Amino acid sequence: MRRGDAPADEGPPYVGALLRQCLEHVRARIEADLRSAGFTDLQPFHLPVFNFPPPDGVRPSDLARRIRMSRQATNHIIGQLEALGYLERRSARKGERRLIYLTPRSWGMVKVVHATLLEIQAEWASDIGADRFDGFMTALRRFASRG
Repeated sequence: MRRGDAPADEGPPYVGALLRQCLEHVRARIEADLRSAGFTDLQPFHLPVFNFPPPDGVRPSDLARRIRMSRQATNHIIGQLEALGYLERRSARKGERRLIYLTPRSWGMVKVVHATLLEIQAEWASDIGADRFDGFMTALRRFASRG
């Protein structure tokens, strides 16, 4: 196993494993901060529904595609989140399809997630330096835009 500061050409772990490890760290922090803020009724499988951008005014089928779940599984989770007060389905006019909207409770949850992410970014920037972190973020945005 290689040290965290070893040159990139020394072998595993490769980029996929490193990105996954970072994502696991971020998710664990988000879950802990949500629990600390009183959102103890959310389960880890609920969180992908709120991935950026949060689902405010989207069709359930579009959300299912975005979070890579079947429509049936997504509708089940939406139903759970509705019962918990995080989402609501409504239509603008009679006869239109119902869309998913965030509730004030879920906007509060999203605010905690955003604060956690900003905190992690500040910690990482402090750890490696602001210039290196800016370069890291620029590279991530570039790679993410490739789809």
